[in-house]
Amino acid sequence: MTSITPALAGRTALVTGAASGIGRAVAERLAAEGAALLLLDLDEAGVKDAAAELGGEGLAVDLGDPRAVAELGLGERGVDVLVNNAGLQHVAPVQDFDPDRFALIHRVMLQAPFLLARELLPGMYERGWGRLVHVSSVHGHRASAYKAAYVSAKHGLEGLSKVIALEAAGTGVTSNTVAPGYVRTPLVEGQVADQARSHGISEDEVLDEVLLARQPVKRLVEPAEVAGVVAFLCGPGTDSLTGSSYRLDGGWTAA
Repeated sequence: MTSITPALAGRTALVTGAASGIGRAVAERLAAEGAALLLLDLDEAGVKDAAAELGGEGLAVDLGDPRAVAELGLGERGVDVLVNNAGLQHVAPVQDFDPDRFALIHRVMLQAPFLLARELLPGMYERGWGRLVHVSSVHGHRASAYKAAYVSAKHGLEGLSKVIALEAAGTGVTSNTVAPGYVRTPLVEGQVADQARSHGISEDEVLDEVLLARQPVKRLVEPAEVAGVVAFLCGPGTDSLTGSSYRLDGGWTAA
């Protein structure tokens, strides 16, 4: 019987925000594709648990601290796949938005992906192969009120990915984004429950009338769906797939 070699056998994948949600689903899928894992998260217990379950190494790091990122020495780790996923949210009108919170969101969601790419690209270029996949959002293409930091960071991430794609053209390295709508994560499910209580409506009504009001397909995206697109972009036959954004938004941006 002929055995099939997993698509990412012999490759090392770094995933940020890997302790839970999308990041953990991505790590699980890339491990199934044969990749060795290097997982980063602020949640030390969570990332260690993920690494123990999936294999590989889990490192606790504050991606909002550029010095902490530099001290990891990731350029020496032979990383072939970088998945920038870590993120956080804060909701407030611009005039009330805490500047420190705004800066933190940008450090985690835009500066850290830049710093990680800067650290890892030389090795990818030297080996002649690499995949950068940035978990963006529908908010990288559309705006929502009260999310100034998140929306601007995601728009910036979309631009950063395109610049890397242009600079890496012809090297065997690609850069793309995956842009989901609302994903079924503990954070989003908590928001649904809170809004249902505060508005005195059902959770289904919150989904249909609040979170998914602009989305034709009235359901949350599953983390495994995002992980599937990430894995596809890292798989065979993708050398020409670069500089693009793959939207899992239930038709939101089609309207």
